[in-house]
Amino acid sequence: MSTMPAKIIHQSIERDWRDVYDFAGKPENMPLWASGLATGLEPNGADWVAHGPLGTIKVSFVPANEFGVIDHTVTIESGLRVYNALRIVPNGDGCEIMFTLLRLPGMTDAQFSADAAHVEKDLAMLKALMER
Repeated sequence: MSTMPAKIIHQSIERDWRDVYDFAGKPENMPLWASGLATGLEPNGADWVAHGPLGTIKVSFVPANEFGVIDHTVTIESGLRVYNALRIVPNGDGCEIMFTLLRLPGMTDAQFSADAAHVEKDLAMLKALMER
C-alpha cells in the first residue's frame, strides 16, 4: 500500500497537558467529546466496543504512558483497521492536542474534508470541556 495523504489537525488548550491526557485518554470519557463514539464505549477484554452507523467497532488503545500518546486502532465489521494517532503535547502552561487524519483509499475529497471537519469539531469540544 502506498503512503496515504494525511492532515494533522490540532487545537491549543489552556490546561495542563497531564489533565487533558488524563481526561481524553480514558475511553469512558471519549463519548463526551468524540462524537464518532457518542453511543459510548464498552470494555471488552483489553479492547473497547462501540455500536454505530458502521455497525459494531472495536477500539484498541495503546497503554497509558508518560508521553501523552492516546493512539488507537479502530476495526470496523468489514475488517478494515484504521490507525489513529492522537497526541497531547505540552505547550507552556497549556498544551496542543494533535490528531493525524489519514485519507483512506477510495475516499473522495469531500469525504476527507468532512472527516477533517468532524475531527476539528471534536477537538473544539474537548477544548471547551477542558477550559471550563
